[in-house]
Amino acid sequence: MSARETIQPTLFVPHGAGPCFFMDWNPPDAWSAMAAFLRGIAGTLARPPRAILMVSAHWLEAEFAVGAGRQPELIYDYYGFPPHTYELRYPAPGDPALAAEVAGLLGAADLPCRQDAQRGFDHGMFIPLKLMFPAADIPVVQLSLRQDLDPQAHFDAGCALAPLREEGVLIVGSGMSFHNMRGYGDPRFAPVSDEFDQWLTATVEAGPAERAARLARWEAAPAARLCHPPRAEEHLLPLMTVAGAAAEGRGRRVFSDRVMETTLSAFRFD
Repeated sequence: MSARETIQPTLFVPHGAGPCFFMDWNPPDAWSAMAAFLRGIAGTLARPPRAILMVSAHWLEAEFAVGAGRQPELIYDYYGFPPHTYELRYPAPGDPALAAEVAGLLGAADLPCRQDAQRGFDHGMFIPLKLMFPAADIPVVQLSLRQDLDPQAHFDAGCALAPLREEGVLIVGSGMSFHNMRGYGDPRFAPVSDEFDQWLTATVEAGPAERAARLARWEAAPAARLCHPPRAEEHLLPLMTVAGAAAEGRGRRVFSDRVMETTLSAFRFD
């Protein structure tokens, strides 16, 4: 195995709508392609990750925070879904040593990060990971976003965390490439989401310097604020962190599908 093959990629994956993969939906196959993509991710890795660092769109703090518990409980932070979806389990262990390393790397980059031993795993973590790594036997650490939603700070955080990839840590951003709640199911948003997705794909596939510059100015992208309304871009920001962690790696779109009249995509950096 080459040296390059021992370094884990970074991923930005869509986590769907609440527990959508584990319940009936109308139409029934709305999330089928996305579920199949998530199930197939493990098979695309050169080796299983030693641990997973999950950047969740569903955890915001004043400063970065990292989950440091040994066996975090689940946070069912979705509402109005069938009772059985509140009984889902994902008993993956935490990794306090990795959490301390994450906090140290961010602190060394002048990005303060506190360790939180009480925080559980929110659905931005356990819903996609139940499909990606269903055995729940890989330690997982969650990293929050910052409430200021500063794209450059989140990109810089990824840059600071890049060395973890050489330690076998898979860095995953869990969010959605389109996340305007008023747009889902509205056919008028199909071309809007397409336009932004085309820009996002071109940005991810650009060279590292151009990619970084474009992501920092993402609000200027076509239809950007129609796809991610002001102060609601938390579902896009995990992409900034995994792009920063990619360093000089090549980015590409690895999944795209039309769901609820909008285009939703996933990206990978190697």
